[in-house]
Amino acid sequence: MNNNITRTLSTLSKLPSSLRIRAISTIFGTVVPFVGTSGLRYEKLNNNEVVVSIRNRRKVQNHIKGVHAAAMALVAETATGFVVGMNLSDDKLPLIKSLHVDYKRRAVGDLRAVATLTDEQVAMIQREPKGEVLVPITVTDESGQQPIECQMLWAWVTKTR
Repeated sequence: MNNNITRTLSTLSKLPSSLRIRAISTIFGTVVPFVGTSGLRYEKLNNNEVVVSIRNRRKVQNHIKGVHAAAMALVAETATGFVVGMNLSDDKLPLIKSLHVDYKRRAVGDLRAVATLTDEQVAMIQREPKGEVLVPITVTDESGQQPIECQMLWAWVTKTR
């Protein structure tokens, strides 16, 4: 798929890994201001998998100095949205249709979200003019545990002019 996201990634692919992650995170944080404010880092982006992390720092903390519940949901929503967006042509618009988050335990430190799509899901997203897909997502903290369990249902439609 060749779209605005993949063209941006291609342009930045020549940078060393640490600079590339920072550049991608800065650019995407500018496009979606709330994502930029939270300081999300895009660690891996391809058609089948997107990995996004958030550091447990003051800007995103709750009253007990952990990552705020809304920031936990944000990292999951962002990873799932980007894995769908990686596969959409520029005339399509991704939209979150349903976001369900169960908070299972107190998070320890930083969080990492891994969103994945099967090859069949990728093919459907690229082929269909509109549709929806339930995107598998796993969010882990520094202890390796999953403080939240999520279900993210994404839809896509043709952009209206």
